[in-house]
Amino acid sequence: MTIVQPDVAHGMASVSENKDLLQQRDTAKPLKVLFYLQDGVEVLDFAGPMEVFSAAGFDVATVSKTRAPITSQGVLKIIPDYDITDAPPADILAFFGGSDGQATNNPLVIKWLKSYAAPQYYFSVCTGAFILGKAGLLDYLTITTWHGRIEALKQAVPKAKVLSNVRFVDNGRVITTAGVSAGIDGALHLVAKILGEDAAIKVAKYMEYDNWMPGNGLVISNKSSAQ
Repeated sequence: MTIVQPDVAHGMASVSENKDLLQQRDTAKPLKVLFYLQDGVEVLDFAGPMEVFSAAGFDVATVSKTRAPITSQGVLKIIPDYDITDAPPADILAFFGGSDGQATNNPLVIKWLKSYAAPQYYFSVCTGAFILGKAGLLDYLTITTWHGRIEALKQAVPKAKVLSNVRFVDNGRVITTAGVSAGIDGALHLVAKILGEDAAIKVAKYMEYDNWMPGNGLVISNKSSAQ
């Protein structure tokens, strides 16, 4: 994806330095994070978690239905790294709000999601939960979304328990978050889950994200079913 990395040269720890956090894991290869982005996707929905995962040293890439440029909120032009025909396997597969119907109502995208090699974690921000729900990945789980679409999500995924007034819900393998900035909280929680709380605190401090507090969401299960 053609997004310029932030300038961190002025007295701040660099992203490459933060990749040292990965030494806490029993692998020499960083986790692969794949962001599905649709035309009209909300900027902060994906940019916040992208900053978190990048600062933690994860390998982040983007995918969309095609590699044609998409526009986030009518402002930011994005060229996806992959399309749904060549997207590589990922450890974390993430979906975001903002014109989520572009994916939810597209049979090819939902078919791809259903057939995609199961990642270790599914992650959604805001109304990105509707995409996971359409693929049947939220059935019988406790989930959340942006406050303005809580009732709609209840109707879209009737087999799930949909909560309001929670920043994120962790079911073990599936993490859903509330709207927009809540995606940062959910991403930091996932970093803490994988690398440890100290690593997540280090990332939050690097980002100067003072709003985050460990445990500020609902954790139903702290283990991935893939572990």
